[in-house]
Amino acid sequence: MPAVRGDGMRGLAVFISDIRNCKSKEAEIKRINKELANIRSKFKGDKTLDGYQKKKYVCKLLFIFLLGHDIDFGHMEAVNLLSSNKYSEKQIGYLFISVLVNTNSELIKLIIQSIKNDLASRNPIHVNLALQCIANIGSKDMAEAFGHDIPKLLVSGDTMDVVKQSAALCLLRLFRTSQEIIPGGEWTSRIIHLLNDQHMGVVTAATSLIDALVKKNPEEYKGCVSLAVSRLSRIVTASYTDLQDYTYYFVPAPWLSVKLLRLLQNYTPPAEDPGVRGRLNECLETILNKAQEPPKSKKVQHSNAKNAVLFEAISLIIHNDSEANLLVRACNQLGQFLSNRETNLRYLALESMCHLATSEFSHEAVKKHQEVVILSMKMEKDVSVRQQAVDLLYAMCDKSNAEEIVQEMLNYLETADYSIREEMVLKVAILAEKYATDYTWYVDVILNLIRIAGDYVSEEVWYRVIQIVINRDEVQGYAAKTVFEALQAPACHENMVKVGGYILGEFGNLIAGDQRSSPAVQFQLLHSKYHLCSPMTRALLLSTYVKFINLFPEIRSQIQDVFKQDSNLRSADAELQQRASEYLQLSIIASSDVLATVLEEMPAFPERESSILAVLKKKKPGRVPEAEIKENKSPTPVTTANHNNESNISSNQADLLGLSTPPTSQPHNAANTGNLLDVLGDIYTKPSNNVQAQPSGWSIDPKKFVCKNNGVLFENDLIQIGVKSEFRQNLGRLGLFYGNKTSHPLQNFVPTLMWTEEQNAKLNVQMKAVEPVLEAGAQIQQMINAECIDDFTDTPSISVSFLYNGMPQKIMVKLPLTLNKFFEPTEMNGESFFARWKNLGNANQQRSQKIFKASTPMDLQAARTKMIGFGMQLLDGIDPNPDNFVCAGIIHMKSAQVGCLLRLEPNKNAQMYRLTVRSSKESVSVELCELLAEQF
Repeated sequence: MPAVRGDGMRGLAVFISDIRNCKSKEAEIKRINKELANIRSKFKGDKTLDGYQKKKYVCKLLFIFLLGHDIDFGHMEAVNLLSSNKYSEKQIGYLFISVLVNTNSELIKLIIQSIKNDLASRNPIHVNLALQCIANIGSKDMAEAFGHDIPKLLVSGDTMDVVKQSAALCLLRLFRTSQEIIPGGEWTSRIIHLLNDQHMGVVTAATSLIDALVKKNPEEYKGCVSLAVSRLSRIVTASYTDLQDYTYYFVPAPWLSVKLLRLLQNYTPPAEDPGVRGRLNECLETILNKAQEPPKSKKVQHSNAKNAVLFEAISLIIHNDSEANLLVRACNQLGQFLSNRETNLRYLALESMCHLATSEFSHEAVKKHQEVVILSMKMEKDVSVRQQAVDLLYAMCDKSNAEEIVQEMLNYLETADYSIREEMVLKVAILAEKYATDYTWYVDVILNLIRIAGDYVSEEVWYRVIQIVINRDEVQGYAAKTVFEALQAPACHENMVKVGGYILGEFGNLIAGDQRSSPAVQFQLLHSKYHLCSPMTRALLLSTYVKFINLFPEIRSQIQDVFKQDSNLRSADAELQQRASEYLQLSIIASSDVLATVLEEMPAFPERESSILAVLKKKKPGRVPEAEIKENKSPTPVTTANHNNESNISSNQADLLGLSTPPTSQPHNAANTGNLLDVLGDIYTKPSNNVQAQPSGWSIDPKKFVCKNNGVLFENDLIQIGVKSEFRQNLGRLGLFYGNKTSHPLQNFVPTLMWTEEQNAKLNVQMKAVEPVLEAGAQIQQMINAECIDDFTDTPSISVSFLYNGMPQKIMVKLPLTLNKFFEPTEMNGESFFARWKNLGNANQQRSQKIFKASTPMDLQAARTKMIGFGMQLLDGIDPNPDNFVCAGIIHMKSAQVGCLLRLEPNKNAQMYRLTVRSSKESVSVELCELLAEQF
């Protein structure tokens, strides 16, 4: 504890020693309770306590609190310590307030007044204590109370350097709480000019503040660029003796250098003035030159500080992407780290080279390190470094080295870590398609992928090879021959069977002339895999068989025998049963002309963006080069006979969370819909360059989610917000999915929960933070945990704020958290139900009833679905009227469990409903009655 030794607080030292010597938890609690009783009696009964004694007892309370015990007294004594002129007493008072005082406390006004007194003090130590307390609490009340005083303190010429440093950091803390506290106008220039301060500590703190301000309003603070470059120039050209107090292991001011380099990355280009740009380039060259010099120390701290500045300088060079000489030098410098003994350095070098590989100036320089990168992929011990090596190979690939890189990745795939196989498969598939000059090579690569890593080949990959084969006549025969040969392997992956079934069903006739691949042989080969496959694959093969009837009439009877088998006609799988019966009848009844029409060859797909690229963008947001496969854009394959219902991905399935696409003002046009599986529907085909500053959007009423758990909460031209939720007893978990529908990143992305402490006492909602940048075309997930404490009626909201192209956006969305989500369905027989129903009906306050008109024509089946979705157990056959719905369930809360019974009586003639809810708690009955009535 602070000041224990210096002030000789023997009583505190003895108390801490006693606690540490306790043999059991019970003994510790007993000792603590004894001490609390003593302190309480001293505070209440002894009016002559001096500052030292108050400090001692407050220190004990702090220690008890840090042990995990609640402290409900002593706050006033801590506030009184703030008025002391002794540093140690004032320090303990501020520490207690920072840790234990709630911002809603009645004492907050006294605390604010004491802090104001200390801020006006001429003692810099007292001012610093006050600033540290403000920064520790950082509440909106603090921001409002001191929002004008601290900026004045920061820029005043009379303020000491140590106070300025604390004021800058305190202001940064308050700015993160309330961005309105920073004044504009002349204050902007005065804050920027802190970069010229003589005290390096002030400059370091001010740089952090200015960096945050720039992110909010880059234009207003653009003047910081020249001053930041000037200060950086002075640092990198200084020797370690010039800045002795701020030199770390022979590296002058490394933390400030890193902060300045990051500050400059907020602007593109960072400097428009040629003189400033030239000076910045000189700084960057100097940093690169110093990296080549022999180390001044062998200690790891020296290399860490030196490399921190170097990597940040390289990040700025990559960000500028304009100086070819600097980019090539940066690449060469990073290349030296690829063989470094330090794993972290190798990782960072590979990561930075991934960005360099996307620049036209440094792409060729990156390719020179191809052999070393391939060795890193194969030989590295750390899987994260191997992952970075794979990323770099993908980024450096072009027409000249595509075949070599793809082959190396295929070779490594056989022994690659399971955690990176799926992503490697996607990257190999994308590279093979993008750089294929001969599509027979592409077919070979994809079939090799399936053979080597079949479990990791997603549906998007084998969909894509089918699309390409169908669209290119010159490769169809080769594809049929190759896949036929691949299917002859003793062990054949199911994905290979899918591809084989699809391609042979379309183009098996192209190889049927060879006796080794005659129609009968093709059919027998495919059917030998049939019973080893899942129902989904069997359904696809049945479609292939009916295609064979059209292509090869001579094997019609063999195929019809398969359709007639009990395992198909009487299959437990409805899809197999339906296909077998319909295809059998089609083959018997239809003429050859009708068969040829119904089962004609698949037409070419519209040229569209690759769905594989979309999946990779989702997995690696912001890391996939934008200039990827822009041609060959096509939807998922589907034949006239519907080869596979589950692979027939239409636009309303290609959506965030697999949800339906929201209604638009224009009719849906399938030909203009991108196939971006699991990402954001058709957003890549929507024009996003002309998005308005405040785009219109539609938001779903959360009460629409009363009877369902998944759906789209909000959507406009910029963003889609979806939700998936699950509940168990009084606990719930929601996954919010934010999808960026634009081609620009959304900056300062901050979702904020709008839920008061009073509301939280009934429904405890906790929301995890998300990354502040939502990359273009990317999707991020945010988890929300909810605990039902008591019955509630309000619905929590979230406020989502972000910057799009520098323009602030704000969206308010209600969360689908209603009381019925915490139902547990309860089975009851008729006797138990009506006995309980009658018992609850004796007290009118325990029931609620509503009679209302149906908003739409009465549909009992739809009503049944809603009742099931409401969360209660639907009890069939209990009510004498078969049209009535009777339900039972228990609402789980932390405070209690409330049994509920429900009865819905439809009147078809009058198109009216009577809804009655009975429970052991009136407020629950009323709320449930209101919620369900709104669904009809």
